[in-house]
Amino acid sequence: MPSVAVKLYSVFFKFLLKHRLQNRIQTPLDESNPFGVTSRPEESVAAPNPSFADGVATKDIHIDSFTSLSIRIFLPESALNPPEPKPIDSKPRPRSNSKNVDPEQNEKLSYRRNSYGSFNVGADNKREESRRSSYGSDMDALNLRSDVYRGYAPMDSNRRKLPVILQFHGGGWVSGSNDSVANDYFCRRISRLCDVIVVAVGYRLAPENRYPAAFDDGLKVLNWLGKQANLAECSKSMGSGRGGGGGGVTVESKKGDGNRHIVDAFGASMVEPWLAAHGDPSRCVLLGVSCGANIADYVARKAVEAGKLLEPVKVVAQVLMYPFFIGSVPTHSEIKLANSYFYDKAMCMLAWKLFLPEEEFSLDHPAANPLVEGRGPPLKFMPPTLTVVAEHDWMRDRAIAYSEELRKVNVDAPVLEYKDAVHEFATLDMLLKTPQAQACAEDIAIWVKKYISLRGHEFSY
Repeated sequence: MPSVAVKLYSVFFKFLLKHRLQNRIQTPLDESNPFGVTSRPEESVAAPNPSFADGVATKDIHIDSFTSLSIRIFLPESALNPPEPKPIDSKPRPRSNSKNVDPEQNEKLSYRRNSYGSFNVGADNKREESRRSSYGSDMDALNLRSDVYRGYAPMDSNRRKLPVILQFHGGGWVSGSNDSVANDYFCRRISRLCDVIVVAVGYRLAPENRYPAAFDDGLKVLNWLGKQANLAECSKSMGSGRGGGGGGVTVESKKGDGNRHIVDAFGASMVEPWLAAHGDPSRCVLLGVSCGANIADYVARKAVEAGKLLEPVKVVAQVLMYPFFIGSVPTHSEIKLANSYFYDKAMCMLAWKLFLPEEEFSLDHPAANPLVEGRGPPLKFMPPTLTVVAEHDWMRDRAIAYSEELRKVNVDAPVLEYKDAVHEFATLDMLLKTPQAQACAEDIAIWVKKYISLRGHEFSY
């Protein structure tokens, strides 16, 4: 059973959420304004910190002038370290047997109730972390600009490319944000463990902007990643880089400065420097939490339909964490656990009524039920999909059923189910402090690295 602290926090959480949902239903809103909101006034927000204070630098960007769509970028400090070359004749480190792992690791693995598919839970996921202070002796390495910008600015010497994870937060469509304290804590953990750049999407919330606003925002960020990669390549090809070494200004550097003005005139000044220097969009993973998992699955389907039109962006995998799935025919868990922790079924019904347009409301809507027909491309074309479910979550059975359908068409779709866990257990860990959350984050890192590691480095973690 969940701890007493989890139970008490769940009661408080459900009381506040029910009150807010009822207020939003009763309050008339102007839904004709597409700008929308991405956060609520009552949300606790974490300020961005671009200086690697705890090993991860963050910054916020508003990427759409017509809506409130924004993102928060999480850049791990490991991006500053050039990758160590792996010897060609080196053998991959053997995966450790679960009987030989240390007691602390065994304790973490014991919280995992079950796993489905081909996922190996006994893999050794320990790795050394080297962190440098953001100030002091490494001031030059971080290229901190004390006059204008007290944060990291990439230099030509720091060009380690990292995979990109697009993260979609939860909150039942009507709450939550990409810069909330809980989501910021979770994304920092994922960025460090997976050694990736995390782009947390601040999509528009309901009921100000109903379906398909949040889904469109998710796809728009994926297209924005491709645009950033193309702009960065354009800027590089036109000589926006610095000239050669030495103390003087060379002819090449003057030529580069001249070309830089030309590139700026064509809008390449919109290039995001962190992504341009360190992002590798060809290794893109989608990670959705609760209702964000519904968005991630939609974006994955659209990426499959787009195919090469999205290049250089390539979605190589997706992670669905306790998806916000529902349907008209209830599953066993929807009946047995209808009054479960945090999000009970009655409150989720209110959230769906606020999200879906009145004329489209149906529990078998393509956004709600992944098992209905006509949702897009055949399942056999879907990317590898890891599904995370909790034992005390009424939505678990439908998520497992969706994963089973993927495995039937030979898609790598393991399921991890965590014992004594509740909905949002991994993303609310800053408040709940459960051992399952750390184990879940490490398991995600192990599985994701199968698809984002460069060839020859699959076992380097």
